[in-house]
Amino acid sequence: MNDLIHTGGVQTMSSREIADLCEARHNDVVATIVRLFDQGVLRESRKTTRTIAPEGGGRPTQVYDLTKRDTLVVVSGYSAELRAKIIDRWQELEARERPDPMVALNDPATMRGLLLSYSEKVLELEQANAELTPKAEALDRIATADGSLNITAAAKALQVRPKDLFAYLQAHGWIYRRNGGTGYLGYQSKVTTGLLEHKVATVLRGDGSEKIVEQVLVTAKGLTKLAALLRPSAQAA
Repeated sequence: MNDLIHTGGVQTMSSREIADLCEARHNDVVATIVRLFDQGVLRESRKTTRTIAPEGGGRPTQVYDLTKRDTLVVVSGYSAELRAKIIDRWQELEARERPDPMVALNDPATMRGLLLSYSEKVLELEQANAELTPKAEALDRIATADGSLNITAAAKALQVRPKDLFAYLQAHGWIYRRNGGTGYLGYQSKVTTGLLEHKVATVLRGDGSEKIVEQVLVTAKGLTKLAALLRPSAQAA
């Protein structure tokens, strides 16, 4: 019997071998293959044939080469015993194709390839870890934060100096100070996206009169965002 044929790097079995294993006429097997091609059922194999010459001489034969999947489709209508023969033959031939691991390890070229593949995977994992670390650090920093915080409290949670956080928020479009005002306000874009919020409170002046005070607060979502932005290796936002 013929061994597996590699067609474009894919293992295939010839229609001649299918006929031999199933003790069927090759012409009948070919007729089944052509019919299944016409029905669009065989999707992985080439529709073209190749020529093989009998070992003992005689007229050359045109055969189809089918993938494992398409081979099993062709014999699906056969008896269980014949289907088992095809499956057993595929397993036998595939086992021959598997490289001996000890031989591969003794081959310098193979070892270089394995080491290169291993090194690439290590670099990929390191890159993934580098991307996840800032997020983990951000969560750690705000683990004890509860609700929205004023900027001074947010700076403490983020482990930065309050004046540095004020400066960062101003420079990067989070907060601003209204002309003539003493307090800070959050930009509407940051309020809309849930990073900041405003709190309005009434306080008593020294003379007993009331004063409306508006304070900008950093939400838990904003704190998470800032923790990622303010990590030591972060780029300016």
